[in-house]
Amino acid sequence: MRWELSEEQTDFRSTLRDWLRDRCPSPVLREWLDSGEYGAFERQFAAAGWFSVGSSEEIGGEGGGLVELALTAEEVGRRVAPASAWFGSMLAVPALSTTPDAAKELLADGVTTVLAVPAQSVPGGRPTVSDDGDGLVGSVAGVLGADRARRMVVPVRHRHGLALVLVDADSPGVQVRGRVLTDRTRTVADVVFTGATGVSLATDPEAVLRDTALRAAVLTAADSLGLAAQMLDMTVEYSGQRKQFGVPIGSFQAVKHAAAEMLVQVESARSIVYLAAASVEVGHPDAPLHAAAAKAQVTADVAAAADTSLTLHGAIGYTWEHDLQLYYKRAKLNQQLFGTPTVWNERIAEALGLCAGEEPHSSFGQSFDKVSP
Repeated sequence: MRWELSEEQTDFRSTLRDWLRDRCPSPVLREWLDSGEYGAFERQFAAAGWFSVGSSEEIGGEGGGLVELALTAEEVGRRVAPASAWFGSMLAVPALSTTPDAAKELLADGVTTVLAVPAQSVPGGRPTVSDDGDGLVGSVAGVLGADRARRMVVPVRHRHGLALVLVDADSPGVQVRGRVLTDRTRTVADVVFTGATGVSLATDPEAVLRDTALRAAVLTAADSLGLAAQMLDMTVEYSGQRKQFGVPIGSFQAVKHAAAEMLVQVESARSIVYLAAASVEVGHPDAPLHAAAAKAQVTADVAAAADTSLTLHGAIGYTWEHDLQLYYKRAKLNQQLFGTPTVWNERIAEALGLCAGEEPHSSFGQSFDKVSP
């Protein structure tokens, strides 16, 4: 099945692509990465109004939904833009739906509010922060974009069950410790709470985290889609320039077949991602399956496509000076981000009753504990 975008969505994607090409060219991107100035891009991104796309007007957004957010993530991935804080903020938006002032400030001014969950795990696992009556205690490892967050939505255990608490990142009792990733276009940090206080959000925390898990799956897959589309373009261009035996390597049958396989992966990924985004947005009964399939299949296929692209580029693809290394590392991280393909495939099998002794149901299981970045 081929998913068709509306004319408005196509125009939106084209406009964003042009904006990103102008604001995030490779030389500028490399300056940001070399200097560690990751906030420069996101400040421009927020100032141009892109933070508010995909959120309802009731909370200060520009309208649209998860499909528009997926289009945004796709184009951000195409430029390997350093947008960890934007990504983390978009995961936090559902939790802020009952706190319009905080949501409006985030969407209008880019006041980064990230969801404090481990980036290596599916959102919704057992919280590692508790409220003992004297403030929040515990830590969350590897929170995406936490190094630049001004606020955090923290899943918390307390005597009444699960809660989501909005905490200022610079308040007493909060420590943020940055971590270094192989993928320099993304940032994570460990967050430690030692008696911090915050405001409980009036939401159904379990429902919010379930929805957020699907949202994370779709947006990660969309980012990988953008990476794959650009790696395909780079590979085709290089194959037409590099010559062996006096002819472009793109004329060799083996190279043609490999590029054709990459094209199939890109086109199939596009349909899967857009369908999953629309399904989650409308609350379709099979939305958990669609989102899980997007995360499992697309991120795995794009990681494989990155290997193919690296092979077809030959020795130059391994060099620091070539941009392919940025796409390759990000594709590999996306495969692990918010749950590996294995974890999401297990969720599909569980939901369909394919596990021994299991009946089909829509409840999703626990997250995994550790990955290599």
